[in-house]
Amino acid sequence: MTSSPKSRRQILVGVASLAAASLGVGVVAGARITSPEDAAAKTAAPKASQITVPVEKKALSSKVVGRGDASFDGAVNIRVETSGLTTPAIVTGKVPAVGSTIAEGKALLEIVGRPVIALAGVLPMYRSLAPGSKGPDVLQLERTLDRLGFDPGSVDGKYDSGTARAVRELYEQAGYDAPEAEQQLKDAADAAKKNTDAAKKALRQAQSQLKQAKDAKAPDLTVQKGAVEDAKEALADAREAQDDAELKAGTPLPVAEIVYVKSLPRRVDKVNVERGGTASGAVMSASGAALVVTLKVDAAAGENLKPGMAAILTLGDGSTVNAKVKRATRKGESYDVVVAPNKLNAKQLEQLRDANVRVTIPVKSTSGKVLTVPLAALSAGSDGASRVEVLRDGKTELVPVKVGLSADGFAAVTPVGDAKLGEGDQVVVGR
Repeated sequence: MTSSPKSRRQILVGVASLAAASLGVGVVAGARITSPEDAAAKTAAPKASQITVPVEKKALSSKVVGRGDASFDGAVNIRVETSGLTTPAIVTGKVPAVGSTIAEGKALLEIVGRPVIALAGVLPMYRSLAPGSKGPDVLQLERTLDRLGFDPGSVDGKYDSGTARAVRELYEQAGYDAPEAEQQLKDAADAAKKNTDAAKKALRQAQSQLKQAKDAKAPDLTVQKGAVEDAKEALADAREAQDDAELKAGTPLPVAEIVYVKSLPRRVDKVNVERGGTASGAVMSASGAALVVTLKVDAAAGENLKPGMAAILTLGDGSTVNAKVKRATRKGESYDVVVAPNKLNAKQLEQLRDANVRVTIPVKSTSGKVLTVPLAALSAGSDGASRVEVLRDGKTELVPVKVGLSADGFAAVTPVGDAKLGEGDQVVVGR
């Protein structure tokens, strides 16, 4: 069967269309086929680029920051040595209230009608003192009296008439009669004075007899002169005995009437006695009159802290109080740091009482603004010297620097020698 020309044309057009379609499918499939090399290239991480930050000019200040608990400084237990009393140690008055202040040279308590006077000192009162006593406790007493303005004479560790006089003045200022010596000592002093008076009278009589003999022009005055010399020696002995007796009868210091505390004034925290009760053991506990804040810091930070350094306390309402470091005491791998406020008003005192507050202690600071870079920008060369990597015109350059104060993640730097580094330069901190 012979096809017509029209049929042949239709067949040719169909074949062409089919070929074109096949070609298109092949092109698309070819585009989607990727070689292993091309696939690896497309999935590899992009080439690393530098992360840079600009060099800045600013002031740096390193500081120790922590939280501390507020309390009254240095709590101690106060004990009265009552073993020297001949009667029970009954509390008869002057019982302090919690929160009151123990002042040096004032009575903090009354026992059997006598004051217990507080003095500052490290050696406790362990015995009664009296004229003739010697030792380190007497020396402490004399130094204390002298510091308070009561002149004890020679500060030599010997309880003499000057010490006794100063003790009397201490009691008078505290508002009490001074202690008295035992009656037999006072009687001995009175008897010694009478002996001195008798010796004076005997000397006057001997001198009068010698004068009468001279007036009578007696040929021999040996007896009369001898009597005068004997009377003079007797008077000297009587006076020496009187001085010794009066010294012994001087103002004593009973062991139960003085309490030494390491430092004063202090605040009464707790009272363990009441009027009419018996004093035994710790009669009260007291802390420093001044409020302080105590915080714990690690050894590295604590080593840089010294007494007198300025500090800042941040109160609960966000306000601040200026303070100073009072002491920093190492405890193993840490330090206990005590900070004392400079001055507190009534509101601040109430806010601080038993509070936990933020404490900031500036340690070092730069003198004004200096060139600074992040700590991450610093590296060390083979010689151990510090350097930074600066990106300039697409290229990096190592710049040697001298590193100063570091604080808050930044370090003060100074270019070394002819090296150039300025504000705004881009330093590499990572890739």
